[in-house]
This record gives sequence, structure tokens and C-alpha cells, in this order.
Amino acid sequence: MSKVAVKKKVQVEAKATVLADVKVYARKIWLAGLGAYVKAGQEGADYFKELVKNGEGVEQQGKKLVIEQVEAANSQIDSVKNNVTHNVTSVKGKVELQLDKIEKAFDTRVAGALNRIGIPSKQDVEVLSAKLDELSALLEHVARTK
Repeated sequence: MSKVAVKKKVQVEAKATVLADVKVYARKIWLAGLGAYVKAGQEGADYFKELVKNGEGVEQQGKKLVIEQVEAANSQIDSVKNNVTHNVTSVKGKVELQLDKIEKAFDTRVAGALNRIGIPSKQDVEVLSAKLDELSALLEHVARTK
């Protein structure tokens, strides 16, 4: 029976040793967790400040990039606008020239048609008016001399 008692005593002591080891390791894990929490709290503020600083740098770079792209786009828009304005002016001049040619051709044809049917042109009326003015002046001169 002594062997059984010794065996039970060894088993109880082994269980007590394992239980004590588990308690020690559990406590160490608990303390490691607390330490990590404290360290994260201390370093977290510094890490947060570093993240804010990095974010500000990226924001400035982003703003700079956006401004450069907007300026490039505005430059391209101005270039296209100037090109379109130049083209419109050129086309407008050509259209006006063609309209003048068409207007002159129309005037010539209308005057020719009116002349054919016996209606005097503006020039004919002006010539006749000038001759009437001369004749009127001669008649007045003759009437004064008599």
C-alpha cells in the first residue's frame, strides 16, 4: 500500500507543479498583454502624430499635382480656344468675301435684267440728274442775260 500512497503523492505533486506552471504562464501572458496595451498607448500617440504628418505631406503633394494638372488643362483649353478663334476669324473672312462676290453678281444680274426691260439703272438716273442740273443752270443763266 505504500507504493500506492507514494504514487498518489507523486501524482498530486506533479499535478500541483503543472497547475503552478500554468498559473505562472497565464500570469506572464496577462502581464505581456498589459505591457503591450501600455506600450501601444504610449507609442500610439507618437504613431498617430507621424501618420498625421505623413498625411499632410501627401495632401500637399496631391494639391500640387491637381494644381499642375488644372493649369495644364487650362493651357490646353486656351490653346484650343485661340486656334478655334483663329479658324473662325479665317472662315468668317472667307465667308464675307464670298458673300460680297455673290452680292455683286446678284446686283449685276438684277441690273442687267432691269436694263433689258427698260428700267434705268442707278447710274443712268445719276447721269440724267447731272444733265438736268446743267440744263437748269444754263436756263437760269440765259434768263438772267435777257
